[in-house]
Amino acid sequence: MGALRPTLLPPSPPLLLLLLMLGMGCWAREVLVPEGPLYRVTGTAVSISCNVTGYEGPAQQNFEWFLYRPEAPDTALGIVSTKDTQFSYAIFKSRVVAGEVQVQRLQGDAVVLKIARLQAQDAGIYECHTPSTDTRYLGSYSGKVELRVLPDALQVSAAPPGPRGRQAPTSPPRLMVHEGQELALGCLARTSTQQHTHLAVSFGRSVPEAPVGRATLQEVVGIRSDLAVEAGAPYAERLAAGELRLGKEGTDRYRMVVGGAQAGDAGTYHCTAAEWIQDPDGSWAQIAEKRAVLAHVDVQTLSSQLAVTVGPGERRIGPGEPLELLCNVSGALPPAGRHAAYSVGWEMAPAGAPGPGRLVAQLDTEGVGSLGPGYEGRHIAMEKVASRTYRLRLEAARPGDAGTYRCLAKAYVRGSGTRLREAASARSRPLPVHVREEGVVLEAVAWLAGGTVYRGETASLLCNISVRGGPPGLRLAASWWVERPEDGELSSVPAQLVGGVGQDGVAELGVRPGGGPVSVELVGPRSHRLRLHSLGPEDEGVYHCAPSAWVQHADYSWYQAGSARSGPVTVYPYMHGLAGVDCLPAQLQALLWLPGHPLPLSTLPLIYLTSHYPEWETCLPFPTPSLPSPSLWPSVLDLTGIL
Repeated sequence: MGALRPTLLPPSPPLLLLLLMLGMGCWAREVLVPEGPLYRVTGTAVSISCNVTGYEGPAQQNFEWFLYRPEAPDTALGIVSTKDTQFSYAIFKSRVVAGEVQVQRLQGDAVVLKIARLQAQDAGIYECHTPSTDTRYLGSYSGKVELRVLPDALQVSAAPPGPRGRQAPTSPPRLMVHEGQELALGCLARTSTQQHTHLAVSFGRSVPEAPVGRATLQEVVGIRSDLAVEAGAPYAERLAAGELRLGKEGTDRYRMVVGGAQAGDAGTYHCTAAEWIQDPDGSWAQIAEKRAVLAHVDVQTLSSQLAVTVGPGERRIGPGEPLELLCNVSGALPPAGRHAAYSVGWEMAPAGAPGPGRLVAQLDTEGVGSLGPGYEGRHIAMEKVASRTYRLRLEAARPGDAGTYRCLAKAYVRGSGTRLREAASARSRPLPVHVREEGVVLEAVAWLAGGTVYRGETASLLCNISVRGGPPGLRLAASWWVERPEDGELSSVPAQLVGGVGQDGVAELGVRPGGGPVSVELVGPRSHRLRLHSLGPEDEGVYHCAPSAWVQHADYSWYQAGSARSGPVTVYPYMHGLAGVDCLPAQLQALLWLPGHPLPLSTLPLIYLTSHYPEWETCLPFPTPSLPSPSLWPSVLDLTGIL
């Protein structure tokens, strides 16, 4: 069974009439103007739009504007027309010719009437009329809107008292603030308009002496008509960080605070107040705007003011004497506190060294002192002795303290919260300091006791130290170092500490190549001994003794007054021969070196013996190398008497 189809009936006569009326209405001309009344202020500009729809004819329509004044509501006064240049009545003619009153075409069927400076007599009913281009007269050909002109009741001025800071008696005032200080400016803005309006107040900055306009005035921060606070693009980050604030105090006072003034904040500051009203269509229109100069602001940068001097001049002292140096920070600087902070330190560079040198001591922004690297454990004081004077004192100077001293001062400004930003730094001129040397001369002689050692035995190395010069109470220290051979040559790796005895008699053990036990001891007033127990092949190497002389001052600090290094001592652990035969008798245990050959000289007779006594071949700890000419061998080669 198929689907049923509804039967279409012809429309009834009333319905047909309604459809015809709606169809005709879709093609009726309609002229649209804003809903009124509109409120505007004398001396300001107004724009009234007008557009036409539902028309026939060309796409470009013509428009005529008329005014009906309250005192003559039935008299239409021609203002301006898009078609006829002679359309204007005499009361508008001069203003139209001057361009103060004009009609501007937005598109073919839309225009806007613009009046640059409203006058009180401009109030009334404005009619926008469109001459017909239709085949028949249908719809509306004009639209009307009422314009009410209000007196200018907006007032803007700098808020008394003047801006915070050092102010000169000028108008507008000239304000000087230090970098990092707070810049506060006030503005009075009020209106007595009887209508309900909102005020928007903004603070702006322009370059000094530059003409002020929208193109040259840079907005800092403002309160919009909806009471939202917004900052200009360059200041948005500072507003978010809390460094920039704007608030309303009372009914008509506005206050802007810029925390941590910067060099770029200098300029002429203005307050701009705009009065806004809500039109009947719900949109907001600005009906008045006024601007007042608040102050010419100069920002005195810390870098232009910070200066550092030192005293008392070039110093020459002896070792152990105290060293005092003074540093004075000067300039037109804000006091340390809420907005600014300072740190002061001393740097030292050895004579002739480039650059400012290394830090000796400093006082940070909180007044906490600290010592630089290498000065820990010494009696050094850094203190503030006057409002801007700082003293460095070394209780006992050393020859190593000689050099060029400079005082370094840094100035900081405080941003939002407690965040500090370095704003400037300055160094003093160099101050030479000379410390006499102690005149200590050290010499060291080291050797291997017994000459030759075998694996498993104890190697004893001795070091005798001689001293010339130096103050009473000089202490000696000695350390032992080893360089390991690689492929018959000394390694490029730096020497390795094996052990030593400090100036205080405390032993210090390093790392033994063979990993066995090590003992270091003082065996005489100026004699030190190193013992390597259970000697192994890994202990082979070239050893040396490194003595140093130390002086202790009244502050109990030590400094090194001299150092030396002994000649090399070769330690080679030999093996014992088979069947109890010694590989080398004591008479051949001198560890000399054959020129141009890496083997000990005492090894060469052993190689010679292997051709006569094969059982000695096992004594060689390495393959027999190619030897130089026998003329370079020792003169004693007949070993039968020794054996």
